[in-house]
Amino acid sequence: MTTTGQGTSATDVAALDAAGVLEHVQVALLSRRAAEVDDLRLVAHWALLHGSDPRDDPTASGWDRLVELGGEGTPRVRDLCLAELAVVRRTHVLAVRSAMADVLDLRHRLPRTWAAVESLEGEAWVARRVAAMSRRLSLLDVGVVDAAVSVCLAGEAPSRVLEIAEAKVIEADPAAHAARVEQERMRRYVSLSRTDEHGLRHVVARVEAGDAVYVDAMVTRVAEILATQVPDDVPADQRPTLDQLRADALGWLARPAELLTLLLEHADDARTTEAPADEAPAQDAHTDPTRPAPSRALAFPADLLAALRAVDPARLRPRATLVLHLTDQGMADPTRSVARVEECGPVLAAQAAEWLRHSHVTVRPVLDLADRVAAAGYEHPEGLKERVWLITGGRDMFPWAPGRSRRVDYDHPDPYVRGGPRGQTGTHNSQPLSRRHHRYKTHAGFAVRQVAPGSYVWRSRHGHCFAVGPHGTTPVSPEVVAPWFADCTPGAVPPRAPLAG
Repeated sequence: MTTTGQGTSATDVAALDAAGVLEHVQVALLSRRAAEVDDLRLVAHWALLHGSDPRDDPTASGWDRLVELGGEGTPRVRDLCLAELAVVRRTHVLAVRSAMADVLDLRHRLPRTWAAVESLEGEAWVARRVAAMSRRLSLLDVGVVDAAVSVCLAGEAPSRVLEIAEAKVIEADPAAHAARVEQERMRRYVSLSRTDEHGLRHVVARVEAGDAVYVDAMVTRVAEILATQVPDDVPADQRPTLDQLRADALGWLARPAELLTLLLEHADDARTTEAPADEAPAQDAHTDPTRPAPSRALAFPADLLAALRAVDPARLRPRATLVLHLTDQGMADPTRSVARVEECGPVLAAQAAEWLRHSHVTVRPVLDLADRVAAAGYEHPEGLKERVWLITGGRDMFPWAPGRSRRVDYDHPDPYVRGGPRGQTGTHNSQPLSRRHHRYKTHAGFAVRQVAPGSYVWRSRHGHCFAVGPHGTTPVSPEVVAPWFADCTPGAVPPRAPLAG
């Protein structure tokens, strides 16, 4: 008989109702995690059985040797023992080597994280990723990573756990991280693929993250301009897509004279920034006899040069927003402190400063997040959105949600009542949700209440409850959160309405 999981046949599954499916999903989750832990334990024991020096074993091959798979402080293992384990596990030797290195690191370098995995609180694959990314740290320094990850492994989404681990790896040894950054900078490149039968090629580049943002912003700006030049009578199914416009825009970047002309023609409809400090005028290449004659692509007509001299260069720059989270310590010693750049992840504070070296920077004032702020109507003003985003730690507040993008809806946990009292919209009744999670909350039988600034309790249609807050998601018993849902019918799906909060 075909089975779909441990102890559950296809026939048994077909007989389940919705509540039964959810109950079995929880059981299956723990069973899967337990199986993965057992697999890692077996790999670790295989390493223990093959940890003696082959030179002391008369039955060992003369080609065998002890190798160090894990980080500092892990026992060495006989190299040739990996092959047999690999074939029995029906995988490649490199996969076994990786699994053994990870479990040895977890047991000997990250014991608190390993304890959380053994108790089935978190995913083994996430812990393995943490072990791999922290392998270069010393046995002493890796404790910083272990302490942080063991706390958040159970309650945070995997991507958030890995982001925290990455930040702690940088924090544990900022000098080594800076050296790796410099080493990786030496591997920058730009390359072209061969031209295909359609006359198209791929441009592949590995560049500084800050430069990549500038290129993307300029491509976006040029694509916006090109979109306005498509005639109105072009049928909808023949109009270029955004991807096609961006591809055309990248080509414009290779033609500086034409690009500058295009930007100048549309400078008035672009948002401008404050002008930088006075700068010395650039030397005209045409009047410098020491310079070679410019190529046609770099040649500027006289009238264009005159226009360029009259235009503030700041008006031609694309605009981008860099949201940087750091502590006062990060301001005092940026070479040793970790900052988090939204949509980029953790970096050294000094590295973030390097990204801005060619920028005109506008610093926003610091907000006092302890203030309670409310709005008169249904819509969230931009200032309120920013405050709610910062209070919630810059994240989607749906249970287990990994998202940290600012492209979110701002939802009312207590539904907004048209014609009700003023001040229903505010830091006391707001949360960021992705559009998908907002639909789940509104139409899939979820209920949510805000219990404190940045903290919420959720209840699913079938009564599974979760607390979501600064430390991630924690399952809670229905009895604990029942007082917050006394006025809410379990599993009720609210009707579709324009102002459903």
